Amino acid sequence: MFKTKADLLVEFLEAKREVSVEELSTLLDTTKEVILTYAQYLEEAGILSMKFRPTLKLVFIKSPEIGVQFKDEKELINKIKILLEVNNLKAINKILYDLYTISKKTKNEKLVVMYKKAYNFFYDYLKKIKIVDLGSEQRKKKVKELIKEVDNYRINADKFFMYVKIVKQEFELVPYYILSLLEYGSVTEIVLNKVKDEIIRTISLKSVPESEDEQSEIENEFKTKLLEKLTYLFPEIPETKIIALTEYIKLVTLGIGEIEVLLKDKNIEEIVINNANEPVWIYHRKHSWLKTNIIPKNEEIIKHYATLAGRVVNKDITLLNPLLDAHLKSGDRINATLSPITTKGNTITIRKFASKPWTITHLIKNGTLDYTTSALVWFAIQHELSLLIVGGTGSGKTSTLNVMANFFPPNHRIVSIEDTRELILPETLHWVPMQTRMPNPEGEGEISMLDLVVNSLRMRPDRIIVGEIRRKKEAEVLFEAMHTGHSVYSTLHANSVQEAIIRLTNPPIELPKTLLNSISLIIVQNRNRRTGVRRTLQVAEILETGDANILFEFDFIKDQMKPINKPKRIYKTLKLFSGLTENQIRDDMKEKIKLLKYFVKENIDDVHEIGSIVSDYYSNKDYVFKRLFKKTDLK
Repeated sequence: MFKTKADLLVEFLEAKREVSVEELSTLLDTTKEVILTYAQYLEEAGILSMKFRPTLKLVFIKSPEIGVQFKDEKELINKIKILLEVNNLKAINKILYDLYTISKKTKNEKLVVMYKKAYNFFYDYLKKIKIVDLGSEQRKKKVKELIKEVDNYRINADKFFMYVKIVKQEFELVPYYILSLLEYGSVTEIVLNKVKDEIIRTISLKSVPESEDEQSEIENEFKTKLLEKLTYLFPEIPETKIIALTEYIKLVTLGIGEIEVLLKDKNIEEIVINNANEPVWIYHRKHSWLKTNIIPKNEEIIKHYATLAGRVVNKDITLLNPLLDAHLKSGDRINATLSPITTKGNTITIRKFASKPWTITHLIKNGTLDYTTSALVWFAIQHELSLLIVGGTGSGKTSTLNVMANFFPPNHRIVSIEDTRELILPETLHWVPMQTRMPNPEGEGEISMLDLVVNSLRMRPDRIIVGEIRRKKEAEVLFEAMHTGHSVYSTLHANSVQEAIIRLTNPPIELPKTLLNSISLIIVQNRNRRTGVRRTLQVAEILETGDANILFEFDFIKDQMKPINKPKRIYKTLKLFSGLTENQIRDDMKEKIKLLKYFVKENIDDVHEIGSIVSDYYSNKDYVFKRLFKKTDLK
């Protein structure tokens, strides 16, 4: 932790209780003006007072609050004893966690000692009642940590870095995601907050700027004044850190608070605020659900964040209209609700938009798909067969759809239709992305998914991608498009092939079952909610009758895809459209598997690079294999 002269000022003052401004100026090697500026901010915070006669002096009142309200170790141990009597292990865990995080942040020796003594007392108690298994004799010599760091990394937030630690606490099912910036003393934090509030009062801040130029102007004015003030107050801080701190304060002040920093973490898929009494939750790609060390100040700030998000798409969230679906400027989807619709408080749910889209390389490397299934789907896409990708919420439907779009030929016109832009296709493709539009506050100007689907048929597309099938009319138009020779790719909420057929043939979608044979393949994505692991659960062909024939199914015990039934229709269809025999189709799939193995071995995971190789493969297969396998031979 880096201490500034503001922290040292309070330390001197606490030791001497009363010190003249002149003496502090000499001790801290800074001007009287800077000392008086510190004093003004700290007097407002109740840390000190100013005495003007006979000479100007600062008088100590109290230390900044550090978050743990125990006078000494004895009081802390007594509190733990009381909680043990009522068997409230969760409350003890909370006390230990607070001590752990605050002692790490502040480097306060008293808190470090308190944490160790409380930890040892609690651990000894657990040993006596045999909750903690010490194991072998060698392990007995080592005290088992109740709080363990399981991961750490840093976030590149454009112009500054944030540091993340993920810790696991014994007897707590959910690990913690601890976010920390450049760590400064508690007095410095008070000064920074005062400076920020002071600058906000001096510039013209609108709740939502009318244009991007106006937004940029406000940000630049705020940043310039903040940088100037921080440089004046903290000359001892290196310039790089001052710039980083300025960028951070600007980001969280003019955006949606510390949530803005979470949006910079590429490992996070979902950000959830449940109310102002709970920490913000996140869904982490590696560690699944985690609690963060960020807690909203109050319900009003949650509502304020929701209002900011809504106005990006010209929508209001009010007690009269307490539900909001919108997107941030980054493209991330946001849903918000207001109390009392959600009875515990206001909520925000942000589904993050992947800055680097998933590719077939990612899916094969993490075990979501295998080579054989990937090659079959690739061959089907190459020869214009329609696919439906189904799965539950967060199972990776849209990501898989994006991956499959990498296999489109470059000489086909592709039209994609989404509520919120999520798809990122290779630069080599002839792609027209379209997006729905919500009505304005007067209820006018809406462009629905159905409007775009109908319009896309007039754009002479070879391939149509629809983000999700939700309603009967959209489904009818899409299936009609398939019957008129268009290749269609979409997603649907369902947990299995059979469930997908039931959803499509019953209200509210209610299509005739005989229409379903327009779909050649259904791919089912699954996410294990306990582990967060995503896998392709089933791959099935649709027969002429509209029934499904499952070709592959995932074996969770062996953690691999296994064949279930022999194809009855897919090879016939492929032979019809490709002119190849069944053996030639298998040989072609072997070539595709060879190329897929090359992607994995060489770690080619950029959507545009893969798109470029696939485009070259379609135009000159021999050249691609000669170029790529000149020095390597993958069998």
